[in-house]
Amino acid sequence: MHKNSLIPRLLGIAIIALSGSCGISQTATTSDTKPLSSAASDCRTITHQQGKTEVCGQPQRIVVLGPYLLEDVLALGEQPAGFADHVALHQGDYDDPAQQIPYLGDRITTRPVNVGLAYQPSIEAILRVQPDLILSPDFNAAQYAALSKIAPTLILDTKKGQTNLSIIGEALNRTEQAADLLAATKRRIESAKAKFAAVVEQHPNLLLLASEDAQTFNLMSHTNSFCGSLLNDLGFHLIYPQGLDESALSTPTSVSLETLPQMNAADSIILFGFKWDAPTQNTTTFEAHQLNRLKQAWDKNAIAQSLKASQAKRVYFIPAYVCLGLPGPIGTELYLNDLEAQLLSLPQQMP
Repeated sequence: MHKNSLIPRLLGIAIIALSGSCGISQTATTSDTKPLSSAASDCRTITHQQGKTEVCGQPQRIVVLGPYLLEDVLALGEQPAGFADHVALHQGDYDDPAQQIPYLGDRITTRPVNVGLAYQPSIEAILRVQPDLILSPDFNAAQYAALSKIAPTLILDTKKGQTNLSIIGEALNRTEQAADLLAATKRRIESAKAKFAAVVEQHPNLLLLASEDAQTFNLMSHTNSFCGSLLNDLGFHLIYPQGLDESALSTPTSVSLETLPQMNAADSIILFGFKWDAPTQNTTTFEAHQLNRLKQAWDKNAIAQSLKASQAKRVYFIPAYVCLGLPGPIGTELYLNDLEAQLLSLPQQMP
């Protein structure tokens, strides 16, 4: 697939709606898939985006399409038998997950079958897994019937982020644990809000941009991504182009480098970097692979360096994968840790 088509796909993960469900009908249907075997008393009817599906017993061979669903499975103490990432960062099955699956791999004790891409899974590979549960994002709704013939399948709304944790918890017989995780995450955000209070008071205006090369940008908002909604919850005021219609904020809006001076009211800028090919042997970390090109281009660009936030040294870089791909409890912790390490690292002074 062409690189430019991968970028909107990946920016559409989790709660950002670039894919817009790809125009797929959301008409509810009911899976006629029968669980492998279990007593009727141990069955749950799970409501999801495509209708209702019966899941029985304790699923043992779970196929997970996308890291935003994988993090919920791992947070609930279960393991994947098959996995599909957003992009082809790895070829072949995951025989060394810690090195092959960003941020989550060190939590995986299995060797998941690689079942393709999250938005383009391989039915053949999924059949090889012989799953008893399939967790899929909503942009695979057109494949719901095919997937349901293999195993009970839940289609989950990528825009709901942490809400999916409750649904997955029910499917995995981890309802109470899911509730506990949601409560703990809420407390973590409240604690972070208190930590950021002084920064918000002194530098409230924040511009959020996603870019690969510091030439073109996607404007992140409080409604189109977890990247923006969390910062909004922390109290920051997100900056947008003057005259931008509020309705445009529900989807990522492209802005050019030349328009950035129009948003120079931003006290700080966060740049979410992405590079959706496999890291080279010369790259030390996944994070460096995502950010190095962007950092270098931003530092060398005269327009970027003319901005108030650049001159005040309040420009911060975070891999887009963290907040776009991991909107659940694990990603929230990673994202907050990154924000705290960067935005709270130096004494905040009035300009």
